[in-house]
Amino acid sequence: MDNCIFCKINRGEINSKKYYEDEDFFIISDINPKARLHYLMIPKHHYALIGEQTEKDVEILGKMLNKLSKLAHELGLQDGYRVIINQGENGGQEVPHLHVHVLGGEKL
Repeated sequence: MDNCIFCKINRGEINSKKYYEDEDFFIISDINPKARLHYLMIPKHHYALIGEQTEKDVEILGKMLNKLSKLAHELGLQDGYRVIINQGENGGQEVPHLHVHVLGGEKL
């Protein structure tokens, strides 16, 4: 999507520090953190809701969660973290591009 902020970050049109990136997804900090550490894991393929996923997207979401467990110490999340996916307006989703919130760095 041309106007999607996450797609613009992915294309390099908006600068954002990426803590991790591969061919399928990247991790950045949330600009409005709800915890001491608040990351966003963002698939590079644009879709808004879980129900819009292709079989490949389902695999990538699983890959993202698996990779998070391997990056936890590097991201300062070794003592635990919370994973949240907001879906739709009533679910608190502000950007219509599926993304995973990862909160930690303190007792939640």
